[in-house]
Amino acid sequence: MPMDGMGGDSVLELVPDALIAVNELGEIVLANDRARRMFGYEQEQLVGRPVELLLPERYGDAHRAHRIRFFADPHERVMAAGRPLRGRRRDGSEFPAEVSICAAEVDGRRLAAAAIRDVSPRARVPRDAAQLVRDAERERLLAQLDHAHRLESLGELAGGIAHDFNNLLAVIINYAAFVAEDIDTQTPAGEEQRRATRGDLEQISHAAEQAAHLTHQLLTFSRRGAVHHEVVDVNAVVRAVGHLLRRTLGEHIELRYELARELYPVLMDIGQLEELLVNLSVNARDAMPGGGTLSIDTANVELDEDYTLHRPELAPGPHVRLRVSDNGAGMPREVAERAFDPFFTTKAPGRGTGLGLATVYGIVQQAGGRARIYSEEGVGTTFTALIPATDQPVRPPQPLAPAHARGDGTVLLVEDEDALREVSRRILAGAGYTVLAASNGREALALAAEHDGTLDLLLTDVVMPHMHGPELALQIEAARPGTPVIFMSGFAEPILDSGGHVTAGAALIEKPFSAPTLLAAVGRALAAVPAR
Repeated sequence: MPMDGMGGDSVLELVPDALIAVNELGEIVLANDRARRMFGYEQEQLVGRPVELLLPERYGDAHRAHRIRFFADPHERVMAAGRPLRGRRRDGSEFPAEVSICAAEVDGRRLAAAAIRDVSPRARVPRDAAQLVRDAERERLLAQLDHAHRLESLGELAGGIAHDFNNLLAVIINYAAFVAEDIDTQTPAGEEQRRATRGDLEQISHAAEQAAHLTHQLLTFSRRGAVHHEVVDVNAVVRAVGHLLRRTLGEHIELRYELARELYPVLMDIGQLEELLVNLSVNARDAMPGGGTLSIDTANVELDEDYTLHRPELAPGPHVRLRVSDNGAGMPREVAERAFDPFFTTKAPGRGTGLGLATVYGIVQQAGGRARIYSEEGVGTTFTALIPATDQPVRPPQPLAPAHARGDGTVLLVEDEDALREVSRRILAGAGYTVLAASNGREALALAAEHDGTLDLLLTDVVMPHMHGPELALQIEAARPGTPVIFMSGFAEPILDSGGHVTAGAALIEKPFSAPTLLAAVGRALAAVPAR
C-alpha cells in the first residue's frame, strides 16, 4: 500500500480514525489530525517518539520482537481482530482502542501504518456478570503489565547511565594502577610519602570497585548486562555457595537445605545465580539480627496451561522451583509489594542501595522465569523463583586456556571514548602488542585496509556512533577471514539475542576491566587461534 499515491495530507485528514505510520525502530513518522486530536499531542510532539507513547501495552522485548517479525513478513491485522488495546492520551487518561495494521511505503521506506479507533462508547454498554468478572481479571493483568512497563522504563534509564559510568570507571581503575606502578619503582628515599600516596590510590581503587559493582547491579536489573547462559545444576551451585554463606551469615543463623533429587537442569548464568543466593541470604540475615533459620529448597514442578494462563511471563512445562525462606521480622504488605522496585529500601541511609532485590528480579527474568515474594510481619519472608528447565545435559567445567601476561601480535583497538581508548592502548602496548587504535568503525576499517601485516585480533567496543561493534566485526571478517574478535562493553544489548543472552561465539570482556583482565582475555583469544 504505497502511501505516496494517496493524494497527500488532505486524504489522510478524511480518514475517520487516527492514522499513524511507524518505522522499523518503532518511531512515529506520520500522524493525521485525528490522531493529534484523539491523543492530545501536536504533530511535532509525535514525530520521532516511540509508538509506546500512544499504545503503552505494546512495550519492551515482546513488542520489539513483534515489530521485527512484521517488517520481515508484513501482514494485515484487521480492526477488532483481537481484544482492544489501551490508548493513552497526553494527560495520562486511557481508553479502549481497536487497531488495524498494514504495510505501507513512503519514499521507498517500508512503514507500518496503524489505524486506531476509540471504542469507549461501545465499552459503556451494560455487561453481564460473566463479562464483569472477565474485565476484572483483565484489569488485574493490566496492572501487572503496567508495573512491568515502569520497571522496563527504569531499566532503560539505568542501562544508559551504567554504560557511560563503566567507561569512566575503567579509566579510574587503570590510571590508578599506572600511578601505583610508578610509585613502586621509585627509590626508597621518601618511603613514608610513597606509602601514604599508595594508600590514597588504594582508596581510589576500592571506591571504583564498589561503583563497578553498583553498575553491574543496574545492568542486571535492566537486563542489559552480559549474560553467559549455560546448563546449570542449581543444587550444585546452592551447595557451593553454602560454604561461603556459612561464614557470611554468622553463627547466630542456621542454614538449612532441602534439595530435590534429580533436579532438572536450567539455562542460567552461574555467576548471576550465585549473586541471587548471596543477595537473598544477606537480606535474610539482616531481617534476623537476633538469630534464626535460613532455608533453601529446590523442587521439580510441572506448570500447566491453567497456571500460566494468567502469568504471561511463564510458559507451560517443566520448571525448577527455588525457594529461600527466613523466619525473621517479615515485611508489611505495602513494603513487600515494592520489594523488587529499584532503589526502594527500608534500610538506614548508607546501609543499602535498594538494588539487591531488583537485581534478583532481573536475574530470574533473564533466565525466563518468574520471581515472587511472600512476607508476613513477625513470621518471615519467602522468595520463590520458577525457572524453565532445559533438556540439555550439564557439562563438566572446561579448563581455561592459559592467560599470557605478555605477548606479541597486532591488535586493532576500537573505542569511541578517548580516555578509555588511550588506557587500553597503553595496557596492550606495555604488554608487547602492536596496537592500531581507532575511535570508530569507519576509522578502524581504514586502518585495517592500510595495514600491510597480519591483523591478529579485533578488540572493539560494542556501542559506538555510526557503526556498532558487531557490524564492524562482520566487515573485518569479510576483509580478513579468521580474525578473532573480542567485544568490550558494560552495556551489551547489541550483541544479545532475543532472550538477553550473549550471541553464540561472541567473546566479551565486561567494563570496567583491569589490565590483568584485559590481557588475560586477549591471551586466551590468541591462544585459541590455530597457527597460521
